[in-house]
Amino acid sequence: MGKPLDPPLGTNSLSVRDNRTGMTFSVPIVDNSISATDFKTMSAPRAPGEPEENETEKGLRVSDKGFLNTAVLRSEITFIDGDAGVLRYRGYPIEQLAVQSSHLETAYLLIYGSLPSKAQFQVFHDEVMHHSVIHSDAEQFFRSFRYDAHPMAMMTTALAYLGSYYSEANPSLQGQNLFTRGDAASLAIMDKQIYRLIGKATTLAAMAYRVRQGREFVTPPTGLSYTGSFLYQMDHLGQENYAPNPVLEKALDVLFLLHADHELNASATTVLQTGSSLVDPFSAVAAGCASLYGPLHGGANEAVIRMLISIGKPENVPAFIEAVKKREKVLSGFGHRVYKTSDPRSFIVRKTADEVFKITGRDDLLDTAMALHDAAMKDEYFIKRKLAPNVDFWSGLIYRAMGFPNDYFPVLFAVPRVVGWLAHWRQMMLQSGGVKIWRPRQIYVGPGKRDYVPVDERIAVEGPKKTPSAVEHSGISKRTGLASFKGQHAKL
Repeated sequence: MGKPLDPPLGTNSLSVRDNRTGMTFSVPIVDNSISATDFKTMSAPRAPGEPEENETEKGLRVSDKGFLNTAVLRSEITFIDGDAGVLRYRGYPIEQLAVQSSHLETAYLLIYGSLPSKAQFQVFHDEVMHHSVIHSDAEQFFRSFRYDAHPMAMMTTALAYLGSYYSEANPSLQGQNLFTRGDAASLAIMDKQIYRLIGKATTLAAMAYRVRQGREFVTPPTGLSYTGSFLYQMDHLGQENYAPNPVLEKALDVLFLLHADHELNASATTVLQTGSSLVDPFSAVAAGCASLYGPLHGGANEAVIRMLISIGKPENVPAFIEAVKKREKVLSGFGHRVYKTSDPRSFIVRKTADEVFKITGRDDLLDTAMALHDAAMKDEYFIKRKLAPNVDFWSGLIYRAMGFPNDYFPVLFAVPRVVGWLAHWRQMMLQSGGVKIWRPRQIYVGPGKRDYVPVDERIAVEGPKKTPSAVEHSGISKRTGLASFKGQHAKL
């Protein structure tokens, strides 16, 4: 509703004057935010010649391409101050957790809201590790992939595949309020799926690794840590009393902790978008894994290594820097969508890298990485654009030093991020007021209403992006196209 007078200064509201109509509106400010739906009251008559698709009479829409400044929910999980380089899980600085906590303890914190007591953590730890074992049918499932399948393709598919085993966790079968009731029975079912997904994430990831190696799969061992069990499942070849190197085990745990959550990034948002339809959590997490697969997200650390390999030697760095400035080359591992100064995780990863290199040896790419780091940090072009190294710049070097293949890096991101996805999914399922399916608005700018034209009367529309691309066929497709058979004559 329009109001004739503006509220006095100091009022927690925003006054908006619609110059189309002369109406003034007062929009409440809550937690330094305004509700986008309040703008729906700001309607106006359609101007002469204005497309009806603008829906001017139905109120204003808020345009925010790429969600640059749109809050879609209220959250208690992760806080990021990109200008100050701050990252906190449930209020705890990431620097403290990385030194004093563990990945599984931090998982408990992210999901349930507080650090656990010794007894609480023991229950959580034991359940997660107990549920790491996977059905024997999964062996056949993984063997069905091509020998050169990308491990993230296997991981994404396997997470969705898990959901086929647990009908009790499917709201489509058990009722749409299965996870939203909030009673003891509902919470117990929810927790069991959380144990399953966190526990089996390492098992699925190890199976994706082993199938690429042509090796038999390993049953999750007992008595090892979360990351220790993961390394065991990837590397054990029958040796007696096999134990992963403790430095590598600890380093991987720190990296898992740092990657566990990062607020509403692309993959977490995908999990929530998918989960808002009240699909089972396995399908929602698989959707998040697919989102993480992209080179702008989970594939960034792999892109860093490929970039460093392409640079080659430190003496080639100046030429690469100039090519980046000319936009002839892409700089990976610098800058961040949120952080405008430095990524707080990068300092922790750098320290972890030093510890790993002490036992693995110095990677040949490290000198190139250091030269690129030093050159970029001193160059006005990068300083002005606030392109500081992020967590991906150093984590890829650690994974490489530990012997992981480049295309496995995104999997090492996905395994710990399952925790963050589940924390946000659980929070949404239990939020006050229930779950509403996410349905963003669009601004339609296509053609107005037009009538169907019969095919013989149409004028072909040509030009780039206007017609399908032609595909050049070879091999059997080419020969078949030249053959004759019923319905087709040979082309001479």
